[in-house]
Amino acid sequence: MFANEVIDALPTPRFLASDGEIYEETVELDGQGRFVRGAMPADALLRASVRHIEAYLEEPFAHGYRSEVLPQLPYWIQAVAGGLRRGAMLFIDYGYPRAEFYRHDRTDGTLRAFYRHRAHNEVYLWPGLQDITASVDFTALAEAGTHAGFDLAGYSNQASFLLGNGITRLLEQAEQDADERGRVGLRNQLKKLTLPSEMGERFQVMGFSRDVDFSAAFLMGDLTWRL
Repeated sequence: MFANEVIDALPTPRFLASDGEIYEETVELDGQGRFVRGAMPADALLRASVRHIEAYLEEPFAHGYRSEVLPQLPYWIQAVAGGLRRGAMLFIDYGYPRAEFYRHDRTDGTLRAFYRHRAHNEVYLWPGLQDITASVDFTALAEAGTHAGFDLAGYSNQASFLLGNGITRLLEQAEQDADERGRVGLRNQLKKLTLPSEMGERFQVMGFSRDVDFSAAFLMGDLTWRL
């Protein structure tokens, strides 16, 4: 099973920590009919998920801290992959391990909008005209996959995964059938996929396996120690 930028597309609740209590961020209308932030008491599932993160971080969230969490992720993994008796799962997405996702200074989470390929933080600015997304907590993904009965095969950034699995060899093969302009285009594509300033480090790769050996795909740059 291959999922490229799927987890970030799942609808994720936002939470607010306030005076030791956990609230769910809502969307409301102000007096002029514009979308604004609101809050209501979190349900048991969201509250338990936030407390689980606090236990992992070994400290409570500060007053006013806002971020995202996917309480439904374990159930989603079970639904889409629970019937996979033998095979592997590969997830590619932008995100962070938990300790980095919930950094002290990331007080407003990772929620952002994209309008005409430009990112900004005004998520209510152009309703219906922009994409709204949040990053992935890869520690949560690792927990969901292993709790579903899969082995964690590895975790790395996209550059290490692609280079470790022979993307330069594939580039050389593709260049043989291309003219000079085509070769330049192929090399630029490789740079976009692997450079740290492009997609190489922002995108992360995580693999799971059941009754197969998938660990060889993560021999370069394994980052499971960061989870």
